[in-house]
Amino acid sequence: MGRRKNLPLFEEVTIENIGAEGKSIARVDSMVVFVKDAVPGDVVDLQVFRKKGRYMEARVVKYHSYSEQRTDPFCEHFGVCGGCKWQHLPYDRQLHYKEQQVVDAFRHIAGVEIPETMPILASDPITRYRNKMEYTFSNHRWLLDHEAKQEAPFEHTNAVGLHVPGRFDKVVDIQTCYHQVEPSNEIRNLLRDLAIEKGLSFYDHRTNEGFLRNLIIRTSSLGEVMVILSVQYDQSELYELLDTVKEKYPDLTSLMYVINPKKNETLYDQDIKVWAGQDHIFEELEGLKFKIGPKSFFQTNSYQALRLYQVAREFADLKGDEILYDLYTGTGTIANFMAGKASSVVGIESVPESIEDAKLNSEINGIGNTHFFAGDMKDIFTDSFIAAYGKPDVLITDPPRAGMHTKVVDQILKIAPKRIVYVSCNPATQARDVELLGRSYRVTKIQPVDMFPHTHHVENVALLEAI
Repeated sequence: MGRRKNLPLFEEVTIENIGAEGKSIARVDSMVVFVKDAVPGDVVDLQVFRKKGRYMEARVVKYHSYSEQRTDPFCEHFGVCGGCKWQHLPYDRQLHYKEQQVVDAFRHIAGVEIPETMPILASDPITRYRNKMEYTFSNHRWLLDHEAKQEAPFEHTNAVGLHVPGRFDKVVDIQTCYHQVEPSNEIRNLLRDLAIEKGLSFYDHRTNEGFLRNLIIRTSSLGEVMVILSVQYDQSELYELLDTVKEKYPDLTSLMYVINPKKNETLYDQDIKVWAGQDHIFEELEGLKFKIGPKSFFQTNSYQALRLYQVAREFADLKGDEILYDLYTGTGTIANFMAGKASSVVGIESVPESIEDAKLNSEINGIGNTHFFAGDMKDIFTDSFIAAYGKPDVLITDPPRAGMHTKVVDQILKIAPKRIVYVSCNPATQARDVELLGRSYRVTKIQPVDMFPHTHHVENVALLEAI
């Protein structure tokens, strides 16, 4: 505690910029100070809570004046819920800082000055754009300020919503979420009200007790809806809840449930069962249909996914006779999207269920030149594999946020495709990998794409061409 007391309080500091991970930046005596929730132009008092060698982290304890860049948040849960942290920035400024984030990552991490930076592709719409939402049941509702001061006991402290940032055990009880189209809010609120009415227990994240755990809702641009209810154990009330949802929403494409007794919420190793309808929904991009199951990965913003894939296809510049590899292919969306422009397409993904969907997506769309394989990328993407399926002329990689394993980078350098199209949701790890590829490739284009309005997250496509 003594050390914490000695950390400085800086008064009347002007916030200058926004950097990586959406943190605002101030400078005090040439020291960089990272701040959450502030906006460039705000004048604030900052209490430092962490001091490193080259920077500090601080929280705002007082606003002296607010930036002209600020706008009024549209959601009542802003500032507590972790869903849309940039609602206080006008959308054009969000785009500016996201584009800056990409350029800064390539400049400072990869040491690359981008020769051609295309303006970031804005999302339309900027609310209700997500095709997948995951809500959490909790018996520890985050109390609002007026509730925290209440002395009388609460009737209950249950919630269905999103976690408070940094609090695994606290959930904001959401009434209206602007992430997803209806019936997302209607179904979530219906299940909450029914559960409270029936006296059902909500999950306790500290003790691993309680009946109701999670609610997943997936939608598509075709109007199809999938609902998955996750519970801790089997009991008759589960089926009563499912029947009520089925009765209220008879047009649901897929109504499913899962019994998950584990201490974590991941469902990849769980048996998800159909209660009504089918076990999948469909999405459509440029006339191609894609099957999406309960465990499938698909870009969360369907509207922008199409534009992202169009950029990737443009960068790939396929003439029709190339062998194309699609690393981290997911459900084969990019692979199938590109297949009509290539001689052969090879997709690799770690999740077996996704690979089965990728194969089915090829079959559904009458695509016969794709080959899909499940397994760890660094273990499959080997010399013998390439000898069997051909050396790629063009390689597309769309890894998770952590980027590519160094063995995968080394293999890419060894086989030396003419062009690499690198799609990433994390410009920092993308730039790190680009730096590793830099001895054989040069970056010729980048195209940021805004997949997640009102957050700091940005997708980026980079074209690397052999030197």
